Amino acid sequence: MKESKKNRIIISGGGTGGHIFPALSIANALKVTDPELDILFVGALGRMEMEKVPAAGYRIVGLPIMGFQRKLTLQNLVVLYKLMISLIKARKIIRTFKPSVVIGVGGYASGPVLRIANSMGIPTLIQEQNSYAGVTNKLLAKNVQKICVAYEGMDKYFPSEKIILTGNPVRQDLTITETKKSEAFNYFNLQPNKQTLLILGGSLGARTINRSILIKYKQLSGTGIQVIWQTGSIYYDQIKESIKSFTDNNIQIHAFISRMDLAFAAADLVISRAGAGTISELCIVAKPVILVPSPNVAEDHQTKNAMALVKKDAALFVSDAEAPNKLVSLALDTINNPELLKNLSGNIEKLALFDSAKTIAEEVLKLRDSKQ
Repeated sequence: MKESKKNRIIISGGGTGGHIFPALSIANALKVTDPELDILFVGALGRMEMEKVPAAGYRIVGLPIMGFQRKLTLQNLVVLYKLMISLIKARKIIRTFKPSVVIGVGGYASGPVLRIANSMGIPTLIQEQNSYAGVTNKLLAKNVQKICVAYEGMDKYFPSEKIILTGNPVRQDLTITETKKSEAFNYFNLQPNKQTLLILGGSLGARTINRSILIKYKQLSGTGIQVIWQTGSIYYDQIKESIKSFTDNNIQIHAFISRMDLAFAAADLVISRAGAGTISELCIVAKPVILVPSPNVAEDHQTKNAMALVKKDAALFVSDAEAPNKLVSLALDTINNPELLKNLSGNIEKLALFDSAKTIAEEVLKLRDSKQ
């Protein structure tokens, strides 16, 4: 029988779905591997994880941590104060919970928690979702034991001997079969003999992608191409109002798509932002994609994610600024080019990494067992 403290793991970080979903996937994989594990999340107060993690059935405690402003401002004095308080609170959490391993998934909270864990001699592991390492993970890399990454070439940022290429955890229901394709056509009321374009504006919405489609709606309408357009909840009503005078039964508009597995199964081409999680899913399902990176993310990491695929002829790229003029035309040219679709699909499939959450969980448990 293991000592009880050997069955305690802390997972820290969050701030966005791109951090939270991998964290929850790792936690679930850990519980499958060792059901006796006691997992505690540490997040940032007021951020998304404080709601999403309890909804997934895990405990979470919050730190008053926040990000630095990139310009000189008195606000950064508040940030420094909250950082000191967060370090003190992180030390108290770790002393009380006594974890055997601490995992960082990026985001504000992972910094103080992993820094304290390292100072206390507790094994640590970080997971970097993007092709360009975040500031927090770059700072932590020197003292952690393992670094799980989703892209090759990450030794530009991290010590090569610590890197493990695991990929990003993705949804577990993405495998596409002929049965799932049939289910997808029925679910979305699509015709199997027509090409289908999937447009992902995000769960809340991607303004430029939505605007680019709306501007060229007449060009898209009447082509006979079937369109599944996820606008996001923020833009849904506005877009519905804008196109109410047009009738095209081939174009479906959704605020949110709950069965993304079926949307991917139906799609011949995808238009999407370039978040790390979405790209990992597109690799798994081997779907041709036009990436339109968001410019509103730290260190422009979505552009770097996209270019990692473009360099391998595994995706097409349209900048946010060029999208209103170029996106729809490129999508129509691409979806009507079977050879290009086949090449993009084959190249992106080569980048797929399966069972990422399980692989990361196994590395975590190796660290735990190495301390026994």
